[in-house]
Amino acid sequence: MSKREYNVAIVGATGMVGAEFLKILEERNFPVGELRLLASERTAGSKLEFKGEEITVGLLDEESFEGVDIGLFSPGASVSKIYAPKAAAAGCVVVDNTSHFRMDPDVPLVVPEVNPEAIAGYEKSGIIANPNCSTIQMVVALKPIYDHFGIKRIVVSTYQSVSGAGKKAMDELTEQVRALFNMTVPEKNVLPHVIAFNCLPQIDLFLEDGYTKEEAKMVNETRKIFGNNSMLISPTAVRVPVYVGHSESINVETEDPVTPEEVRELLSAAPGVEVVDNPAEAQYPMTIDCAERDSVMVGRIRRDDTVENGLNLWVVADNLRKGAALNAVQIAEILVRDYL
Repeated sequence: MSKREYNVAIVGATGMVGAEFLKILEERNFPVGELRLLASERTAGSKLEFKGEEITVGLLDEESFEGVDIGLFSPGASVSKIYAPKAAAAGCVVVDNTSHFRMDPDVPLVVPEVNPEAIAGYEKSGIIANPNCSTIQMVVALKPIYDHFGIKRIVVSTYQSVSGAGKKAMDELTEQVRALFNMTVPEKNVLPHVIAFNCLPQIDLFLEDGYTKEEAKMVNETRKIFGNNSMLISPTAVRVPVYVGHSESINVETEDPVTPEEVRELLSAAPGVEVVDNPAEAQYPMTIDCAERDSVMVGRIRRDDTVENGLNLWVVADNLRKGAALNAVQIAEILVRDYL
């Protein structure tokens, strides 16, 4: 890590990902000089703690980025659309956690364990995009397999926690559980149906082809990250009544023959991956264990005998941490080490 300090702005500082940014910057001892916390009028003026010091949250405006080296953005796509280019024009390198810039050809889409070399492309726009949370954990798990055996086809079903829909969705789950236990009718205001004790096979809006925007993100982002526009990917994204942590059932058809033993050995040595795979002892990744973990947890590694070179994996990760804030901070660490 560089010995100099860098002025950092967190945009969307009072949100759930903003809180993770603060915690991870402190935990990883990121070389922060001035820390500028920014939010909308609704929460500007509140105070947040960093390294034992209270910092007042400022109002996000066009003058917010003067003298800032790195901006960690998670304010919502419509806000990033306006302010990320303004920050970049002021000389701030933006790492944006929203969906707005991910498929922009001038903006690198980066997962540090998978395609860190893409960070070099930030100079075109001054912006680096963080992928979708469900994409991040999938590509971290699949990158070693892709490199060693090739991947012909991916079929993925996600089981995504309500925190992926924001704090209001988490609160709604709590209220719905309380209502059902009190034998009253649960209200639904955030998600399209009651999520308590239920699974919703819809995340985001439906497109004309019958897939949702969340599912389309997984296809398009994975292809961009791997640099392979012909990769076959078939996703189904499901919201489940879990507070934090996304799970994925991934079926992979590789180009070359592969055994579960080879994959366990390969993933055990892979950066950012933790193999938990001992079915005889009921050991496998679970969302209850993934909170606050940096790693992507992989287990249930087994053959799919219905296709040649078929493989099944179960993949779990903390969607607020590795699926959002940690990935962005890891990008920032590479920026200060190699580019700034």
